Amino acid sequence: MNSDVRVKVIGAGLAGCEAALQLAKYNIETELYEMKPVKFSPAHHSAGFAELVCSNSLKAERIENACGLLKEEMRHFGSVIMQAADVSRVPAGGALAVDRDMFSDFITDKVRSNPFITVINEEVTQINPDEYTIVATGPLTSDGLSAAISHLTGGGELAFYDAAAPIVTAESIDRSKVFRAARYGRGTADYINCPMTKEEYTAFYNELINAECAELKEFENDKVFEGCMPIEVMAKRGRETLTFGPLKPVGLINPKTGRDDAYAVVQLRRDNAKGTLYNLVGFQTNLKWGEQKRVFSMIPGLENAEFVKYGVMHRNTFINSPALLDKYYRMRKYPKVYFAGQITGVEGYVESASSGIMAGFNLACELTGRKLNEPSPKTVTGALALYISNAANDRFQPMNANFGIIDGLDVRIRNKQERYRAIANRALDIIKNTNV
Repeated sequence: MNSDVRVKVIGAGLAGCEAALQLAKYNIETELYEMKPVKFSPAHHSAGFAELVCSNSLKAERIENACGLLKEEMRHFGSVIMQAADVSRVPAGGALAVDRDMFSDFITDKVRSNPFITVINEEVTQINPDEYTIVATGPLTSDGLSAAISHLTGGGELAFYDAAAPIVTAESIDRSKVFRAARYGRGTADYINCPMTKEEYTAFYNELINAECAELKEFENDKVFEGCMPIEVMAKRGRETLTFGPLKPVGLINPKTGRDDAYAVVQLRRDNAKGTLYNLVGFQTNLKWGEQKRVFSMIPGLENAEFVKYGVMHRNTFINSPALLDKYYRMRKYPKVYFAGQITGVEGYVESASSGIMAGFNLACELTGRKLNEPSPKTVTGALALYISNAANDRFQPMNANFGIIDGLDVRIRNKQERYRAIANRALDIIKNTNV
């Protein structure tokens, strides 16, 4: 490899940090550009890297869940995100949730202390297709860089809304009206559950769908990704929609009654290691802050809740990857330019980080004369790469990790959990044979 070659990684989010550290692992000089703290997006507040702006959950840990399997695949590549999650985790039943500050601090230290990574705090507004570059600016790409990406891709940029849930203090929750339990008893009882009667739910629902939303001045359209849909938008789809979604009451036995007969249940998940903050699970919202306080205080146990952070809505930008990228996250037209993270159309924290790993790893292989990683449709890592690069996908929408995009088994297994476990074990066998 030419010792004069440097790689520019744009964005120190989950994907950018993973990509930079993959390159550094092969002694490749890397310049990591991050516009914070010189400039902040509407949703970012911390100067640290890999800031989690929505939920603090990295979703399920079990390999019978596609995101849980993806985490195990990432560990094989030495994922810094998984290292950070292990040291900053907070109790969350069967999910992997983290203390946001500890998580970000760990990753920031790993990146800044690496001798092959130079951090440059400035906004990038130009992309040179003749320079080795990984664009990993995420869903909150600045206007200046968005324009550069649009120019580079020939206008293949799309945008939709993304929303974050509010956070309340633990001490302000009325414990006499709530109970701790994990759904179906999986894991420890780390969630605080707020049960609602039919009458309470009906009153809450009516106020929710009629509450006033914040004006969205900075966006051009009102497209909403299903995985981050504001709760008020979801509610307007039908009176019972929430009871089959984030307020689903099944599998939650109230130890005070020994029954699971609530009409609806709002779940709260720990948001920091000390357990002093809890977020409302599934309550991404664009309601005005005063309306959030008024409507969400109707939830049993939250009548006097102290809201330390209200839900917000922000832009989520992604490119038309099937028309632009190959299976290595590399531009077809400009092969020195790679993309990674949610801007590619992989949706979710873990999915974004995994794409950063693969983009960084593949570019490192290219620069060191090694064979690029051939994505397997039998792994989550590979299935995501193949999904976002499938040129036949002419109605492209962001995609989470799920077993639906992974190749099935050659044998039929009726039990879903056993089937998923078999798919997961097959995937991990493939990943373990990847030369990293």
